Amino acid sequence: MRHNLPLCRRFDHPAGTIAWDRFGETGPDLVLIHGTPFNAAVWAPVAAALAPRARVHLLDLAGYGQSRVPAGSDVSLHVQDRILADWVAHLTLDGPPLVVAHDFGGATALRAHLLRGLEMAGLILADAVMLRPWGSPFVTHVRDHEAAFAGLPDHLHRALVAAYVAEAAHRPIPDDILADILDAWGDADGRRAFYAQIAQMDPAATDEAVPHLSRLRCPAQVLWGLEDRWLPAAQGRDLARAIGCGFTGIAGAGHLVQTDAPAVLVAAILDRLAAG
Repeated sequence: MRHNLPLCRRFDHPAGTIAWDRFGETGPDLVLIHGTPFNAAVWAPVAAALAPRARVHLLDLAGYGQSRVPAGSDVSLHVQDRILADWVAHLTLDGPPLVVAHDFGGATALRAHLLRGLEMAGLILADAVMLRPWGSPFVTHVRDHEAAFAGLPDHLHRALVAAYVAEAAHRPIPDDILADILDAWGDADGRRAFYAQIAQMDPAATDEAVPHLSRLRCPAQVLWGLEDRWLPAAQGRDLARAIGCGFTGIAGAGHLVQTDAPAVLVAAILDRLAAG
């Protein structure tokens, strides 16, 4: 399978083999974490812009993209945070990285920091899953009927994923990034994994971290697409208040800010890196 953003390195973890890579050889360390149902490919425009100025580390979360795991594996937030913390330790960086996390990646990063002890130089949260309510009616329906969805014919499954992903963006998703997302879920293993990760979505995992949000040990910022149809901007403002950090609304961007407004994300990251 061809990938828009191939991840050529592997981290063997008890939870599965994690695909990752680094782009850029000098500068501060930066970690980019995707959400669901995406993979590291959504960061391609951002990573390309930042690689000349930073060491950009990306991974596909367990069960996503190039990080395939055996059927029946736990790919919930209850395990993704541990994988993230262990992977960052594996990187043997000179110091804590700046972390930029989107959607479920935001919940993963917050849990890793607040509950697993992962230190960060700073945290930028983009349209992050954390506060209730989260999970669309589609997600609820799949959780109730996972087996039925997993048995869909290939062409219907691919059309369903395409329609679902399109709702996340305010602007058309670039063809190469969309193809990478669809291909990752397109074969028999990917189809099973797509519905399995939805079935394992558990608000209890975010509820566990919410009481600790005001105790972040690093500077933080919340960015949010003002046209987000999955998580409204009001939820982003509430998250920023709970953390005690700044909120920036991004005009003309939906939930998938990496493709809707990559330049805004890059500018925010460079500002944070310059602040040290």
